[in-house]
Amino acid sequence: MYRSLHSSYRPTTMATNGMITTPHYLASQAGMKVLQEGGNAVEAAIAAASTIGVVYPHMNGTGGDNFWLIYNSYNKELRALNSSGRSGELATIDFYKKQGLEKIPPRGALAANTIPGAIAGWEKAFRYSAENMRGYFRWEELLQSAIGYAKDGYPVTPSQEYWTRVNLDETDNQFRCLQKYSEFKKIFTTSSGLSYSVGELMKQPDLAITLEGIAEEGSDLFYKGMLAKSITEDLNAYGGILTAEDFASHHSDWVEPISVDYRGHTVYNLPPNTQGFASLSILNILNQFDVPSLTEGSADYYHLLIEATKLAFEDRDRYLTDPDFSYIPLEKLLSSKRGEELARKIKFNKSNQLEKRLDPKGDTVWLGVVDRYGNSVSLIQSIYHEYGSGFIPKNTGIVLQNRGSFFSLNENDVNCLQPKKRTYHTLNPAMLFKGGEPYLVYGTMGGEGQPQTQAALVTRIIDYHYSVQAAIEAPRWLYGRTWGAESNSVKVEGRISSDICRELKEIGHEIERVSDFSDIMGHAGAILINPDSKIKYGGADPRGDGAALGY
Repeated sequence: MYRSLHSSYRPTTMATNGMITTPHYLASQAGMKVLQEGGNAVEAAIAAASTIGVVYPHMNGTGGDNFWLIYNSYNKELRALNSSGRSGELATIDFYKKQGLEKIPPRGALAANTIPGAIAGWEKAFRYSAENMRGYFRWEELLQSAIGYAKDGYPVTPSQEYWTRVNLDETDNQFRCLQKYSEFKKIFTTSSGLSYSVGELMKQPDLAITLEGIAEEGSDLFYKGMLAKSITEDLNAYGGILTAEDFASHHSDWVEPISVDYRGHTVYNLPPNTQGFASLSILNILNQFDVPSLTEGSADYYHLLIEATKLAFEDRDRYLTDPDFSYIPLEKLLSSKRGEELARKIKFNKSNQLEKRLDPKGDTVWLGVVDRYGNSVSLIQSIYHEYGSGFIPKNTGIVLQNRGSFFSLNENDVNCLQPKKRTYHTLNPAMLFKGGEPYLVYGTMGGEGQPQTQAALVTRIIDYHYSVQAAIEAPRWLYGRTWGAESNSVKVEGRISSDICRELKEIGHEIERVSDFSDIMGHAGAILINPDSKIKYGGADPRGDGAALGY
Protein backbone atom coordinates (compact mmCIF):
# COMPACT_ATOMS: atom_id res chain seq x y z
CA MET A 1 0.00 0.00 0.00
CA TYR A 2 2.84 2.38 0.80
CA ARG A 3 5.45 0.99 -1.58
CA SER A 4 5.43 2.54 -4.99
CA LEU A 5 6.98 1.38 -8.22
CA HIS A 6 6.96 4.98 -9.43
CA SER A 7 10.45 6.39 -9.07
CA SER A 8 11.50 9.70 -7.59
CA TYR A 9 14.78 11.60 -7.55
CA ARG A 10 14.53 12.18 -3.83
CA PRO A 11 13.42 9.50 -1.36
CA THR A 12 10.19 9.96 0.55
CA THR A 13 11.04 11.03 4.11
CA MET A 14 9.69 8.60 6.73
CA ALA A 15 9.36 9.05 10.48
CA THR A 16 7.52 7.57 13.45
CA ASN A 17 6.96 10.78 15.43
CA GLY A 18 6.79 14.22 13.83
CA MET A 19 7.01 15.39 10.21
CA ILE A 20 7.23 18.81 8.57
CA THR A 21 7.57 19.89 4.97
CA THR A 22 8.09 23.45 3.73
CA PRO A 23 9.57 25.02 0.56
CA HIS A 24 12.65 26.25 2.45
CA TYR A 25 14.94 23.93 4.41
CA LEU A 26 15.67 26.50 7.13
CA ALA A 27 11.96 26.85 7.84
CA SER A 28 11.63 23.07 7.95
CA GLN A 29 14.49 22.95 10.46
CA ALA A 30 12.87 25.64 12.63
CA GLY A 31 9.64 23.68 12.78
CA MET A 32 11.42 20.38 13.37
CA LYS A 33 13.27 21.82 16.36
CA VAL A 34 9.93 22.71 17.94
CA LEU A 35 8.56 19.22 17.27
CA GLN A 36 11.61 17.50 18.73
CA GLU A 37 11.44 19.63 21.87
CA GLY A 38 7.85 18.59 22.57
CA GLY A 39 5.88 21.22 20.71
CA ASN A 40 2.71 20.51 18.78
CA ALA A 41 1.92 20.94 15.09
CA VAL A 42 0.55 24.48 15.48
CA GLU A 43 3.61 25.64 17.40
CA ALA A 44 5.92 24.10 14.79
CA ALA A 45 3.91 25.75 12.01
CA ILE A 46 4.26 29.19 13.63
CA ALA A 47 8.02 28.75 13.99
CA ALA A 48 8.28 27.63 10.36
CA ALA A 49 5.89 30.29 9.00
CA SER A 50 7.66 33.16 10.74
CA THR A 51 11.04 31.83 9.62
CA ILE A 52 10.08 31.34 6.00
CA GLY A 53 8.75 34.90 5.99
CA VAL A 54 12.36 35.98 6.57
CA VAL A 55 14.33 33.52 4.45
CA TYR A 56 11.87 33.39 1.49
CA PRO A 57 10.85 37.06 1.42
CA HIS A 58 9.91 37.14 -2.26
CA MET A 59 7.10 34.63 -1.62
CA ASN A 60 5.58 35.58 1.75
CA GLY A 61 6.10 37.42 5.01
CA THR A 62 4.66 39.54 7.81
CA GLY A 63 2.99 41.84 5.28
CA GLY A 64 0.84 39.06 3.77
CA ASP A 65 -2.12 36.78 4.54
CA ASN A 66 -2.50 33.17 5.60
CA PHE A 67 -5.11 30.41 5.85
CA TRP A 68 -5.04 27.38 8.15
CA LEU A 69 -6.53 23.93 8.50
CA ILE A 70 -5.84 22.61 12.02
CA TYR A 71 -6.72 19.09 13.15
CA ASN A 72 -6.88 18.72 16.94
CA SER A 73 -6.35 15.05 17.81
CA TYR A 74 -7.43 15.57 21.43
CA ASN A 75 -11.04 16.37 20.55
CA LYS A 76 -11.06 15.03 16.95
CA GLU A 77 -11.88 18.51 15.66
CA LEU A 78 -10.91 20.12 12.35
CA ARG A 79 -10.76 23.93 12.48
CA ALA A 80 -10.31 26.36 9.60
CA LEU A 81 -8.86 29.83 10.09
CA ASN A 82 -9.23 32.64 7.58
CA SER A 83 -6.55 35.22 8.29
CA SER A 84 -6.83 37.29 5.16
CA GLY A 85 -7.15 41.05 5.42
CA ARG A 86 -9.94 43.33 4.31
CA SER A 87 -9.69 46.43 2.14
CA GLY A 88 -9.39 49.81 3.83
CA GLU A 89 -12.35 52.02 4.68
CA LEU A 90 -11.25 54.50 1.97
CA ALA A 91 -10.81 51.84 -0.72
CA THR A 92 -13.51 52.60 -3.26
CA ILE A 93 -13.87 52.29 -7.00
CA ASP A 94 -14.47 56.04 -7.18
CA PHE A 95 -11.15 56.76 -5.44
CA TYR A 96 -9.15 54.81 -8.05
CA LYS A 97 -11.20 56.14 -10.96
CA LYS A 98 -10.42 59.70 -9.82
CA GLN A 99 -6.73 58.78 -10.10
CA GLY A 100 -7.40 58.07 -13.78
CA LEU A 101 -7.05 54.32 -13.27
CA GLU A 102 -9.04 51.53 -14.89
CA LYS A 103 -7.30 48.87 -12.82
CA ILE A 104 -5.71 48.87 -9.38
CA PRO A 105 -1.92 49.16 -9.85
CA PRO A 106 -0.07 45.92 -9.05
CA ARG A 107 2.77 47.74 -7.30
CA GLY A 108 3.31 50.66 -4.98
CA ALA A 109 1.29 52.26 -2.18
CA LEU A 110 -2.00 52.09 -4.10
CA ALA A 111 -1.59 48.32 -4.48
CA ALA A 112 -1.30 47.87 -0.69
CA ASN A 113 -4.98 48.44 0.03
CA THR A 114 -5.74 45.43 2.26
CA ILE A 115 -4.62 44.77 5.84
CA PRO A 116 -1.99 42.01 6.22
CA GLY A 117 -3.49 39.14 8.22
CA ALA A 118 -0.50 36.81 8.67
CA ILE A 119 0.60 37.90 12.15
CA ALA A 120 -2.98 37.82 13.44
CA GLY A 121 -3.24 34.30 12.04
CA TRP A 122 -0.12 33.13 13.85
CA GLU A 123 -1.37 34.56 17.13
CA LYS A 124 -4.95 33.28 16.84
CA ALA A 125 -3.68 29.78 16.03
CA PHE A 126 -1.23 30.03 18.93
CA ARG A 127 -3.99 30.92 21.39
CA TYR A 128 -6.15 28.04 20.16
CA SER A 129 -3.18 25.69 20.53
CA ALA A 130 -2.43 26.91 24.06
CA GLU A 131 -6.03 26.47 25.18
CA ASN A 132 -7.01 23.30 23.31
CA MET A 133 -3.90 21.38 22.21
CA ARG A 134 -1.72 21.33 25.31
CA GLY A 135 0.64 23.99 23.97
CA TYR A 136 4.19 23.75 25.23
CA PHE A 137 5.98 26.87 23.96
CA ARG A 138 5.64 30.54 24.82
CA TRP A 139 4.74 32.93 21.98
CA GLU A 140 8.08 34.75 22.03
CA GLU A 141 10.01 31.46 21.82
CA LEU A 142 8.38 30.54 18.52
CA LEU A 143 9.67 33.69 16.78
CA GLN A 144 13.32 33.29 17.81
CA SER A 145 14.40 31.43 14.68
CA ALA A 146 12.90 34.12 12.45
CA ILE A 147 14.51 36.87 14.51
CA GLY A 148 17.88 35.14 14.36
CA TYR A 149 17.88 34.82 10.57
CA ALA A 150 16.75 38.41 10.12
CA LYS A 151 19.43 39.70 12.48
CA ASP A 152 22.37 37.39 11.71
CA GLY A 153 21.57 36.58 8.10
CA TYR A 154 20.92 33.56 5.90
CA PRO A 155 22.30 32.34 2.54
CA VAL A 156 20.24 33.54 -0.42
CA THR A 157 18.58 30.72 -2.40
CA PRO A 158 18.48 30.34 -6.19
CA SER A 159 14.76 31.19 -6.09
CA GLN A 160 15.32 34.48 -4.28
CA GLU A 161 18.20 35.49 -6.55
CA TYR A 162 16.18 34.71 -9.69
CA TRP A 163 13.01 36.52 -8.65
CA THR A 164 14.91 39.52 -7.34
CA ARG A 165 16.72 39.87 -10.65
CA VAL A 166 13.43 39.56 -12.55
CA ASN A 167 11.93 42.31 -10.40
CA LEU A 168 14.85 44.66 -10.99
CA ASP A 169 14.11 44.55 -14.73
CA GLU A 170 13.93 48.17 -15.86
CA THR A 171 12.07 47.23 -19.06
CA ASP A 172 8.96 46.22 -17.10
CA ASN A 173 7.86 49.34 -15.26
CA GLN A 174 4.28 48.25 -14.61
CA PHE A 175 4.81 44.95 -12.86
CA ARG A 176 8.43 44.97 -11.79
CA CYS A 177 11.36 47.37 -11.66
CA LEU A 178 11.15 47.39 -7.86
CA GLN A 179 14.43 49.22 -7.47
CA LYS A 180 12.46 52.47 -7.82
CA TYR A 181 11.22 51.82 -4.26
CA SER A 182 13.93 53.05 -1.92
CA GLU A 183 13.28 50.66 0.99
CA PHE A 184 13.17 47.68 -1.36
CA LYS A 185 16.47 48.72 -2.89
CA LYS A 186 18.01 49.28 0.55
CA ILE A 187 17.06 45.83 1.82
CA PHE A 188 17.08 43.50 -1.16
CA THR A 189 19.94 44.73 -3.30
CA THR A 190 23.68 45.01 -2.75
CA SER A 191 25.57 48.29 -2.56
CA SER A 192 25.92 48.16 -6.34
CA GLY A 193 22.16 47.90 -6.79
CA LEU A 194 22.19 44.26 -7.89
CA SER A 195 20.46 41.21 -6.49
CA TYR A 196 22.23 39.19 -3.84
CA SER A 197 23.73 36.08 -5.43
CA VAL A 198 23.12 32.49 -4.40
CA GLY A 199 24.96 31.76 -1.17
CA GLU A 200 25.58 35.38 -0.22
CA LEU A 201 24.64 36.27 3.34
CA MET A 202 21.67 38.57 3.57
CA LYS A 203 20.53 40.37 6.74
CA GLN A 204 17.31 42.28 7.43
CA PRO A 205 17.98 44.35 10.57
CA ASP A 206 14.77 46.42 10.31
CA LEU A 207 12.69 43.26 10.11
CA ALA A 208 14.59 41.78 13.07
CA ILE A 209 13.57 44.77 15.21
CA THR A 210 9.97 44.45 14.00
CA LEU A 211 9.86 40.75 14.88
CA GLU A 212 11.45 41.35 18.26
CA GLY A 213 8.69 43.85 19.03
CA ILE A 214 5.99 41.39 17.93
CA ALA A 215 7.61 38.64 20.03
CA GLU A 216 7.49 40.93 23.07
CA GLU A 217 4.13 42.68 22.58
CA GLY A 218 2.18 40.29 20.36
CA SER A 219 0.06 41.26 17.38
CA ASP A 220 -1.23 44.42 19.10
CA LEU A 221 2.04 46.12 18.17
CA PHE A 222 1.27 45.49 14.51
CA TYR A 223 -2.44 46.27 14.51
CA LYS A 224 -2.88 48.82 17.30
CA GLY A 225 0.59 50.00 18.31
CA MET A 226 3.54 51.93 16.93
CA LEU A 227 3.96 49.63 13.94
CA ALA A 228 0.44 50.37 12.70
CA LYS A 229 1.18 54.08 13.08
CA SER A 230 4.50 53.83 11.19
CA ILE A 231 3.00 51.76 8.38
CA THR A 232 0.00 53.99 7.76
CA GLU A 233 1.98 57.22 7.98
CA ASP A 234 4.49 56.07 5.37
CA LEU A 235 1.78 54.65 3.11
CA ASN A 236 -0.21 57.87 3.29
CA ALA A 237 2.90 59.90 2.44
CA TYR A 238 3.05 58.04 -0.88
CA GLY A 239 -0.67 58.23 -1.64
CA GLY A 240 -1.78 55.05 0.12
CA ILE A 241 -5.19 54.77 1.74
CA LEU A 242 -4.96 52.39 4.71
CA THR A 243 -5.71 53.99 8.07
CA ALA A 244 -4.89 53.25 11.68
CA GLU A 245 -8.55 52.32 12.17
CA ASP A 246 -8.26 49.78 9.33
CA PHE A 247 -5.43 48.08 11.21
CA ALA A 248 -7.13 48.27 14.61
CA SER A 249 -10.36 46.74 13.30
CA HIS A 250 -8.73 43.72 11.65
CA HIS A 251 -9.91 40.34 12.86
CA SER A 252 -9.17 36.82 11.67
CA ASP A 253 -12.04 34.35 11.67
CA TRP A 254 -12.67 30.72 12.46
CA VAL A 255 -14.77 29.39 9.59
CA GLU A 256 -16.43 26.05 8.85
CA PRO A 257 -14.29 23.80 6.60
CA ILE A 258 -15.93 22.64 3.37
CA SER A 259 -15.60 19.12 1.98
CA VAL A 260 -16.42 16.60 -0.74
CA ASP A 261 -16.15 12.84 -0.91
CA TYR A 262 -13.44 11.38 -3.12
CA ARG A 263 -13.56 7.61 -3.49
CA GLY A 264 -14.40 6.97 0.15
CA HIS A 265 -12.18 9.74 1.52
CA THR A 266 -13.32 13.15 2.78
CA VAL A 267 -11.37 16.05 1.34
CA TYR A 268 -11.40 19.36 3.23
CA ASN A 269 -10.58 22.90 2.24
CA LEU A 270 -11.37 26.52 3.16
CA PRO A 271 -14.63 28.25 2.14
CA PRO A 272 -14.74 31.58 0.26
CA ASN A 273 -13.16 34.07 0.05
CA THR A 274 -10.69 31.31 -0.95
CA GLN A 275 -10.90 29.25 -4.12
CA GLY A 276 -10.98 26.11 -1.96
CA PHE A 277 -14.33 25.11 -3.41
CA ALA A 278 -12.77 25.06 -6.91
CA SER A 279 -10.14 22.58 -5.71
CA LEU A 280 -12.92 20.42 -4.27
CA SER A 281 -15.11 20.84 -7.36
CA ILE A 282 -12.40 19.32 -9.56
CA LEU A 283 -12.37 16.22 -7.37
CA ASN A 284 -16.19 16.19 -7.35
CA ILE A 285 -16.13 16.05 -11.16
CA LEU A 286 -13.39 13.42 -11.26
CA ASN A 287 -15.49 11.28 -8.91
CA GLN A 288 -17.86 10.72 -11.83
CA PHE A 289 -15.12 8.99 -13.85
CA ASP A 290 -13.20 5.75 -13.39
CA VAL A 291 -9.89 7.59 -13.10
CA PRO A 292 -7.81 4.49 -12.15
CA SER A 293 -8.81 2.87 -15.44
CA LEU A 294 -6.99 5.63 -17.32
CA THR A 295 -3.26 5.28 -17.72
CA GLU A 296 -1.58 7.88 -15.50
CA GLY A 297 0.37 10.30 -17.64
CA SER A 298 -1.63 9.49 -20.77
CA ALA A 299 -3.29 12.13 -22.95
CA ASP A 300 -6.67 11.03 -21.57
CA TYR A 301 -5.46 11.56 -17.98
CA TYR A 302 -4.18 15.08 -18.64
CA HIS A 303 -7.21 15.97 -20.77
CA LEU A 304 -9.68 14.87 -18.09
CA LEU A 305 -8.00 16.88 -15.33
CA ILE A 306 -7.64 19.97 -17.52
CA GLU A 307 -11.30 19.84 -18.58
CA ALA A 308 -12.45 19.32 -14.98
CA THR A 309 -10.37 22.36 -14.02
CA LYS A 310 -12.01 24.54 -16.67
CA LEU A 311 -15.50 23.63 -15.51
CA ALA A 312 -14.66 24.15 -11.83
CA PHE A 313 -13.12 27.53 -12.68
CA GLU A 314 -16.28 28.66 -14.49
CA ASP A 315 -18.28 28.13 -11.28
CA ARG A 316 -15.53 29.75 -9.25
CA ASP A 317 -15.32 32.87 -11.39
CA ARG A 318 -19.09 33.33 -11.37
CA TYR A 319 -19.33 33.38 -7.59
CA LEU A 320 -16.02 33.79 -5.75
CA THR A 321 -15.63 36.85 -3.57
CA ASP A 322 -16.17 37.80 0.08
CA PRO A 323 -19.31 35.89 1.19
CA ASP A 324 -20.23 38.81 3.46
CA PHE A 325 -20.93 40.80 0.29
CA SER A 326 -22.40 38.20 -2.06
CA TYR A 327 -24.29 34.92 -1.66
CA ILE A 328 -22.33 31.85 -2.77
CA PRO A 329 -24.38 28.61 -3.13
CA LEU A 330 -21.66 26.27 -1.86
CA GLU A 331 -23.96 23.36 -1.08
CA LYS A 332 -25.19 23.34 -4.66
CA LEU A 333 -21.74 23.88 -6.20
CA LEU A 334 -20.23 20.94 -4.29
CA SER A 335 -23.21 18.59 -4.60
CA SER A 336 -22.97 15.22 -6.33
CA LYS A 337 -25.62 16.47 -8.75
CA ARG A 338 -23.43 19.41 -9.78
CA GLY A 339 -20.46 17.07 -10.20
CA GLU A 340 -22.53 14.88 -12.51
CA GLU A 341 -23.79 17.90 -14.51
CA LEU A 342 -20.29 19.19 -15.11
CA ALA A 343 -18.88 15.73 -15.85
CA ARG A 344 -21.38 15.29 -18.69
CA LYS A 345 -19.82 18.30 -20.43
CA ILE A 346 -16.45 16.55 -20.77
CA LYS A 347 -15.77 14.77 -24.06
CA PHE A 348 -12.55 12.81 -24.53
CA ASN A 349 -12.26 13.81 -28.21
CA LYS A 350 -12.68 17.56 -27.77
CA SER A 351 -11.36 20.36 -25.58
CA ASN A 352 -13.78 22.94 -24.19
CA GLN A 353 -12.74 26.58 -24.39
CA LEU A 354 -12.78 28.84 -21.34
CA GLU A 355 -13.49 32.45 -22.21
CA LYS A 356 -11.91 34.12 -19.21
CA ARG A 357 -8.16 34.65 -19.44
CA LEU A 358 -6.52 32.97 -16.47
CA ASP A 359 -3.41 34.25 -14.77
CA PRO A 360 -1.52 31.48 -12.95
CA LYS A 361 0.49 34.05 -11.01
CA GLY A 362 0.72 33.74 -7.25
CA ASP A 363 3.88 33.62 -5.16
CA THR A 364 3.12 31.75 -2.01
CA VAL A 365 4.37 29.14 0.44
CA TRP A 366 2.51 26.07 1.67
CA LEU A 367 3.70 24.04 4.63
CA GLY A 368 2.43 20.94 6.40
CA VAL A 369 3.07 19.57 9.89
CA VAL A 370 2.06 16.40 11.73
CA ASP A 371 3.18 15.93 15.34
CA ARG A 372 3.68 12.89 17.58
CA TYR A 373 0.29 13.47 19.19
CA GLY A 374 -1.61 13.17 15.91
CA ASN A 375 -2.29 16.90 15.43
CA SER A 376 -1.97 18.19 11.87
CA VAL A 377 -1.63 21.59 10.19
CA SER A 378 -2.02 22.59 6.55
CA LEU A 379 -0.99 26.25 6.22
CA ILE A 380 -0.61 28.58 3.26
CA GLN A 381 0.89 32.09 3.36
CA SER A 382 1.46 34.70 0.66
CA ILE A 383 2.11 38.29 -0.37
CA TYR A 384 0.55 37.64 -3.85
CA HIS A 385 3.08 38.71 -6.53
CA GLU A 386 6.74 38.13 -5.83
CA TYR A 387 7.66 40.86 -3.32
CA GLY A 388 3.99 41.84 -3.14
CA SER A 389 3.37 45.54 -3.68
CA GLY A 390 7.10 46.24 -3.47
CA PHE A 391 6.24 48.90 -0.89
CA ILE A 392 8.08 48.59 2.43
CA PRO A 393 7.15 51.17 5.11
CA LYS A 394 10.31 52.95 6.22
CA ASN A 395 12.44 51.17 8.83
CA THR A 396 9.97 48.29 9.32
CA GLY A 397 11.34 45.70 6.89
CA ILE A 398 7.74 44.63 6.16
CA VAL A 399 6.98 43.91 2.50
CA LEU A 400 3.30 44.79 2.12
CA GLN A 401 1.20 42.48 -0.02
CA ASN A 402 -0.63 43.55 -3.17
CA ARG A 403 -3.47 41.06 -2.78
CA GLY A 404 -6.02 43.86 -3.05
CA SER A 405 -4.87 44.67 -6.58
CA PHE A 406 -6.96 41.65 -7.60
CA PHE A 407 -10.17 43.58 -6.88
CA SER A 408 -12.05 44.73 -9.97
CA LEU A 409 -12.93 48.39 -10.56
CA ASN A 410 -16.02 47.26 -12.48
CA GLU A 411 -18.92 47.65 -10.05
CA ASN A 412 -20.79 44.83 -11.80
CA ASP A 413 -18.01 42.31 -11.17
CA VAL A 414 -18.71 39.93 -8.29
CA ASN A 415 -15.23 40.73 -6.94
CA CYS A 416 -15.55 44.48 -7.28
CA LEU A 417 -13.73 46.70 -4.81
CA GLN A 418 -15.67 47.86 -1.76
CA PRO A 419 -14.51 49.11 1.64
CA LYS A 420 -13.90 46.49 4.35
CA LYS A 421 -14.10 43.63 1.84
CA ARG A 422 -11.94 40.55 1.44
CA THR A 423 -10.88 39.90 -2.13
CA TYR A 424 -11.13 36.66 -4.08
CA HIS A 425 -8.17 34.65 -2.77
CA THR A 426 -6.30 31.88 -4.57
CA LEU A 427 -4.81 30.50 -1.34
CA ASN A 428 -6.29 27.19 -0.18
CA PRO A 429 -4.67 24.56 2.05
CA ALA A 430 -6.04 21.02 1.97
CA MET A 431 -6.39 17.84 4.01
CA LEU A 432 -7.78 14.44 3.01
CA PHE A 433 -9.31 12.25 5.73
CA LYS A 434 -9.64 8.47 5.84
CA GLY A 435 -11.73 6.86 8.56
CA GLY A 436 -12.39 10.20 10.23
CA GLU A 437 -8.71 11.19 10.68
CA PRO A 438 -6.11 12.96 8.54
CA TYR A 439 -4.57 10.70 5.92
CA LEU A 440 -3.00 13.24 3.57
CA VAL A 441 -1.94 16.79 4.49
CA TYR A 442 -1.10 18.61 1.25
CA GLY A 443 -0.95 21.86 -0.68
CA THR A 444 1.05 24.03 -3.05
CA MET A 445 1.82 27.57 -4.09
CA GLY A 446 0.86 28.81 -7.53
CA GLY A 447 -2.31 30.92 -7.86
CA GLU A 448 -4.50 29.31 -10.54
CA GLY A 449 -2.22 26.28 -10.36
CA GLN A 450 -3.16 25.38 -6.79
CA PRO A 451 -6.39 23.49 -7.60
CA GLN A 452 -4.69 21.81 -10.55
CA THR A 453 -1.68 20.60 -8.57
CA GLN A 454 -3.88 19.52 -5.66
CA ALA A 455 -5.85 17.34 -8.10
CA ALA A 456 -2.60 15.90 -9.45
CA LEU A 457 -1.43 14.97 -5.95
CA VAL A 458 -4.73 13.37 -4.95
CA THR A 459 -5.16 11.32 -8.11
CA ARG A 460 -1.57 10.14 -8.13
CA ILE A 461 -1.55 9.16 -4.46
CA ILE A 462 -5.13 7.85 -4.09
CA ASP A 463 -5.88 6.49 -7.56
CA TYR A 464 -2.43 5.39 -8.70
CA HIS A 465 -0.71 4.68 -5.35
CA TYR A 466 2.30 6.86 -6.02
CA SER A 467 4.62 7.46 -3.09
CA VAL A 468 4.35 10.97 -1.71
CA GLN A 469 7.66 12.11 -3.19
CA ALA A 470 6.98 10.51 -6.57
CA ALA A 471 3.58 12.22 -6.75
CA ILE A 472 5.17 15.60 -6.06
CA GLU A 473 7.95 15.10 -8.61
CA ALA A 474 5.79 13.64 -11.41
CA PRO A 475 5.44 15.85 -14.50
CA ARG A 476 2.92 18.63 -14.02
CA TRP A 477 0.84 20.92 -16.16
CA LEU A 478 -0.64 24.37 -15.69
CA TYR A 479 -3.70 25.67 -17.48
CA GLY A 480 -3.69 29.46 -17.75
CA ARG A 481 -1.72 32.26 -19.33
CA THR A 482 1.60 33.96 -18.73
CA TRP A 483 2.34 37.70 -18.59
CA GLY A 484 0.98 39.49 -21.64
CA ALA A 485 -0.49 36.39 -23.33
CA GLU A 486 -3.88 36.83 -24.99
CA SER A 487 -5.13 33.27 -24.55
CA ASN A 488 -5.01 30.40 -22.11
CA SER A 489 -2.54 27.64 -22.86
CA VAL A 490 -1.61 24.38 -21.21
CA LYS A 491 1.97 24.62 -20.04
CA VAL A 492 3.48 21.15 -19.72
CA GLU A 493 6.83 20.15 -18.29
CA GLY A 494 9.40 18.85 -20.76
CA ARG A 495 9.23 15.34 -19.33
CA ILE A 496 5.76 14.92 -20.87
CA SER A 497 6.47 13.25 -24.19
CA SER A 498 6.01 14.91 -27.56
CA ASP A 499 3.56 12.13 -28.52
CA ILE A 500 1.31 13.02 -25.57
CA CYS A 501 1.57 16.71 -26.45
CA ARG A 502 0.61 15.97 -30.04
CA GLU A 503 -2.48 14.02 -28.90
CA LEU A 504 -3.53 16.92 -26.67
CA LYS A 505 -3.08 19.40 -29.53
CA GLU A 506 -5.20 17.24 -31.82
CA ILE A 507 -8.22 17.55 -29.51
CA GLY A 508 -7.88 21.30 -29.19
CA HIS A 509 -5.44 22.11 -26.38
CA GLU A 510 -2.91 24.89 -26.93
CA ILE A 511 0.29 23.29 -25.66
CA GLU A 512 3.36 25.18 -24.44
CA ARG A 513 6.43 23.18 -23.43
CA VAL A 514 8.47 24.41 -20.45
CA SER A 515 11.49 23.03 -18.59
CA ASP A 516 11.53 19.56 -17.02
CA PHE A 517 11.03 20.89 -13.46
CA SER A 518 9.52 24.31 -13.97
CA ASP A 519 9.19 26.87 -11.18
CA ILE A 520 5.88 28.07 -12.67
CA MET A 521 4.31 24.77 -11.57
CA GLY A 522 4.65 25.87 -7.95
CA HIS A 523 6.24 24.24 -4.93
CA ALA A 524 4.05 21.41 -3.64
CA GLY A 525 4.34 19.31 -0.52
CA ALA A 526 2.51 16.51 1.26
CA ILE A 527 2.53 14.29 4.34
CA LEU A 528 0.76 10.92 4.37
CA ILE A 529 -0.07 9.25 7.70
CA ASN A 530 -0.36 5.45 7.80
CA PRO A 531 -3.56 4.90 9.81
CA ASP A 532 -2.26 1.66 11.32
CA SER A 533 1.43 2.23 12.11
CA LYS A 534 1.12 6.06 12.34
CA ILE A 535 4.34 6.32 10.32
CA LYS A 536 4.48 9.63 8.47
CA TYR A 537 5.61 9.85 4.82
CA GLY A 538 6.70 13.35 3.77
CA GLY A 539 7.73 14.91 0.49
CA ALA A 540 9.07 18.28 -0.69
CA ASP A 541 9.20 19.73 -4.17
CA PRO A 542 12.54 19.80 -6.06
CA ARG A 543 11.12 22.80 -7.93
CA GLY A 544 11.65 24.78 -4.70
CA ASP A 545 14.28 25.01 -1.98
CA GLY A 546 12.51 22.94 0.64
CA ALA A 547 12.84 19.76 2.62
CA ALA A 548 10.62 17.23 4.32
CA LEU A 549 12.06 16.43 7.74
CA GLY A 550 10.96 13.85 10.29
CA TYR A 551 12.12 12.21 13.46
